[in-house]
Amino acid sequence: MPPPTSSSELRVLRPGDEAALEAFLVHHADTSMFLRANARSAGLVDRGQPLQATYVAQLDGEIVGVVAHCWNGIVLLQAPSDPAALALAAVRESRRPVTGFSGPWSQVEVARQALGLAAARATRNSRDDLYALDLARLIVPEPLARGAVACRHPRADELDLLVGWRVAFSVEALGAADGPALREASRADVLLHHERGADWVLLAGATLVAYSVFNAMLPDIVQIGGVWTPPEWRGRGYARSVVAGSLVAARKQGVGRAVLFADPDNAMARAAYLAIGFRIVGDYGLVLLAP
Repeated sequence: MPPPTSSSELRVLRPGDEAALEAFLVHHADTSMFLRANARSAGLVDRGQPLQATYVAQLDGEIVGVVAHCWNGIVLLQAPSDPAALALAAVRESRRPVTGFSGPWSQVEVARQALGLAAARATRNSRDDLYALDLARLIVPEPLARGAVACRHPRADELDLLVGWRVAFSVEALGAADGPALREASRADVLLHHERGADWVLLAGATLVAYSVFNAMLPDIVQIGGVWTPPEWRGRGYARSVVAGSLVAARKQGVGRAVLFADPDNAMARAAYLAIGFRIVGDYGLVLLAP
């Protein structure tokens, strides 16, 4: 990666910097969803509340890179020139522990090394495939199109079930250890997505059979995450239908694009996403450090 120019500076972003941040991130839209959506939802002041972060930018006349150290300890990166310096500055300014990294894979590797965490044990250390889809090209699965299954937002009395599903997803997909801490975090995640209207379930008859969320949302683009089908319902196309159903609804609201990232070794997920029109457009790094 090229080094920063001698004229560049690093500084913490403050209220009033939102437009400059968005102007930079929009040019890296597919890999900046958490940064864009969190800044839009929670602002640039960091009080340690959900979705908030300390944002440090590299400026060379305009913003040319940014790293955010989030309320939950995750370091978010969009720093093509100097991820090491930006990550060090963001963590120094936030004064909170690092729990993981998320962003373009090459930047994740550099930031992790710079922070002395290259050898730290991780529950997930994945160079994921990055998928993207223009929603005009969405392929709606036949069972969803003819009404054999239905997609909607969950009801409040269904959230306890979804907390259990979120726990199972975290154990299977993210390598988390089951226990009270995970259950508490899973409940917080489910409630947060429900409050934001970002959660979706698929029903076969009266039975809930799959779950998906938009883990980042903007007026023009959404990012899909947390897709879960319980083992007893797998192999029936439910995952692709819950994702497609959520995107049909998003398209009606004017959203034009969707992205997601997934483990390249997960053949079932790859088949599901390709079947509804997604294409692999790059890579995305996700590292979750062990407690």
